[in-house]
Amino acid sequence: MRKIGLFGLLLLFAVYASAQTKPLSQLTVEEIMQAPEKFIGTSPSRVSWSKDSKNIFFYWDPDGNGEVSAYQISKDGGTPEKIDDTSEGWPSNYEFNQDKTKIVYTEGGDIYIKELKSEKVSRLTATNDRETNPSFHKENVISFVVEDNLFTINTETGLITQLTNFIVNYGREDESPSRRGVGNGNSGNRIQDSWLREDQLNTSEIIKERRNRPRRSFRGFGSFGSFGDNDNRDAVELPNIRSLQLSPDGRFVSFSVYNSPENGAQNTIVPNYVTNSGYTTDINARSKVGGEQGYSEIGIYSVSGDSVYYLDKMQLPGITDLPDYTKDYPDKEWIKEPRKVSATTTLWSGDGKYAVVQFSADDNKDRWIMRLIPETGDLITIDRQRDEAWIGGPGVSGFGGTFGFLPDNKTIYFQSEKTGYSHLYTHDISTGTTKQLTSGNYEVYQPKLSSDGKKWYFTANMKHPGIKHFYSLPLNGGKPTQITTLDGGNEVTLSPDEKSIAIEYSYIDQPTELYVMDNKPGAKAKKLTESLKEGFKAYDWHQPEIITFKAEDGADVHARLYKPENPNGAGVIFVHGAGYLQNVHYWWSTYFREFMFNNMLMAKGYTVLDIDYRASSGYGRDWRTGIYRHMGGKDLSDQIDGAKFLMNEHGVEAGRIGMYGGSYGGFITLFAMFKHPDVISAGAALRSVTDWAHYNHGYTSNILNTPVEDPIAYKRSSPIYFAEGLEGDLLIAHGMVDTNVHFQDVVRLAQRLIELGKDNWEMALYPVENHGFTEPSSWTDEYKRIFKLFENTIGKK
Repeated sequence: MRKIGLFGLLLLFAVYASAQTKPLSQLTVEEIMQAPEKFIGTSPSRVSWSKDSKNIFFYWDPDGNGEVSAYQISKDGGTPEKIDDTSEGWPSNYEFNQDKTKIVYTEGGDIYIKELKSEKVSRLTATNDRETNPSFHKENVISFVVEDNLFTINTETGLITQLTNFIVNYGREDESPSRRGVGNGNSGNRIQDSWLREDQLNTSEIIKERRNRPRRSFRGFGSFGSFGDNDNRDAVELPNIRSLQLSPDGRFVSFSVYNSPENGAQNTIVPNYVTNSGYTTDINARSKVGGEQGYSEIGIYSVSGDSVYYLDKMQLPGITDLPDYTKDYPDKEWIKEPRKVSATTTLWSGDGKYAVVQFSADDNKDRWIMRLIPETGDLITIDRQRDEAWIGGPGVSGFGGTFGFLPDNKTIYFQSEKTGYSHLYTHDISTGTTKQLTSGNYEVYQPKLSSDGKKWYFTANMKHPGIKHFYSLPLNGGKPTQITTLDGGNEVTLSPDEKSIAIEYSYIDQPTELYVMDNKPGAKAKKLTESLKEGFKAYDWHQPEIITFKAEDGADVHARLYKPENPNGAGVIFVHGAGYLQNVHYWWSTYFREFMFNNMLMAKGYTVLDIDYRASSGYGRDWRTGIYRHMGGKDLSDQIDGAKFLMNEHGVEAGRIGMYGGSYGGFITLFAMFKHPDVISAGAALRSVTDWAHYNHGYTSNILNTPVEDPIAYKRSSPIYFAEGLEGDLLIAHGMVDTNVHFQDVVRLAQRLIELGKDNWEMALYPVENHGFTEPSSWTDEYKRIFKLFENTIGKK
């Protein structure tokens, strides 16, 4: 027998290994658009720790059966174990006492206390009511909420005290139509209706599969009751009440109430044609931008005085300020009147000495942080952030942003884009001193105080806009210390004892897996899960090059470049959705289908560019607001500059550039086709906004104000007004039950194109799809059409 040396064995192994890797040229749309759990795998998600910091809990579907289940694994490693998420030790929402020796939590609607050292559990309530939001008011007093009223229970005596007697008026919301709404699929003829239901199974496999899909069950709670006598307090009738909090000194209860608009914005209707019943039914969907909006305000209830007052917004500095855009309408009379504002939460210091409230203007051009004097209702300014575009950025926008007290009970912390990037600040209320703790051209995400109150933990893209690491920082500022070691995306969950971190880590071509490491700089990260399927592992996926190119205004634009070995002279630009989203990064993309499709295009000879255009996240305030009052301005010119970059630097031929994208990416594709037909020759616009006056209020009013107040912004930002510019080949694809960007958007555009006599466009409709497609057959059909469009147009020399 002939002997094979070590070199020969290595050579054979290399040949064998290479034989197991398929060339990217073999990729097909059908393969990459199948259910991701079948081809790629399902990554771990919703990661948390056991209370004793020994085990990590997460949700996972390693078998690819489409059912995500709960798992646990020791922080020391081993085999993940499938468990019931009601198992002992499964984390729930809980609150620590001051010295972190006990926790209070709810289970089954009742309140429990657990002593962490002895693991002794004591049940405090056993009622038919659902007790919620328990927290330690004092060491032996727990506050909690029942039916929108605040109670306390003394853990030593068992005495339950009702502090408020609010009667909440919810209006007639219980009578509002359901999501399925107006059409109920009922003709009055039961035999006819039954026949139609069964006939649906003969015409749609999707409907058959959905009808047979098992329903998830949820554990419910007992019926609501009452505690009986309530200290004879007078009932106070309120609208929808939220965020009940007892001040640490027990003298005041703060709460938020939501005031519905008197003339609520009219909801829209989305018809659903392919249904279980066989009848067309109507889905009640969102309202359109510009409709009257509700608002929240803060109330203060005096426990001793049995009285209520609401915070006076007239104390907010600049409450009557007009936005700068009003200067563009000199013929309109603008009245300086108090703007509508919302406030939802009162922040109390641990000793009860200070109270702080955060307000947001309805036009989102101001955010105020105000000190509250609860005895009088006086408000004192701590910080006013004004942005003539709109308030936003990590930890800034909305009421879920960074906001809290330091352990000294006199210093608050918050985030602000004051310097152009979202950074961490503190303010000492006793001295009126504000201090910036982090600085630089990077964003800070999810800052959190350590348990001992001596340091900060946060995530930041300090190393590169597309790399996120986990850092620590001394309490009063200083040099941040990088803890995680693997470049890419690091989503960290800190263990309760803060000795370990669980990491959901991913890289450009590596989907997210669960890792664990010691909470020490430079410690080694240990991989705990393996989620990839053989189909995905069979290919040697190309990592696009992360590059920058110059925009027309001199800005550096980040992009992913897919450069083929044998270019065919054609180029494709992919446009990510959402506007404020980042896709040029070193972690696994939420656009994983497009990542694979771009790999396929590259293998076919196309040079592909994926751009973080103006409005993308991760690049600071000026980049975020670069589209203010003109969507289809710098966000579009960045794409056109990218096309020129492909022609000037990478040999792409003029007249052979295509574009595709969904949602915001579809909107940009339409605009590129209508305004730059000399540059973009073929485009696939998927689930596209065509007229921003028909999109929702929360997103659109920030960027374009409202159609009545700022019609200039809407007219220059909506593709439907520029449709006469279409010259190239256009594919429009849209789900017919899209409750986000309504099917009406493309129907109106289609009518416009018909009236203009355009005949170089086509529309693909997806009757069972919402904004985000769910059926592999729909994804496959859509992307086969995109590929066919490019092959038949720019792909031909």
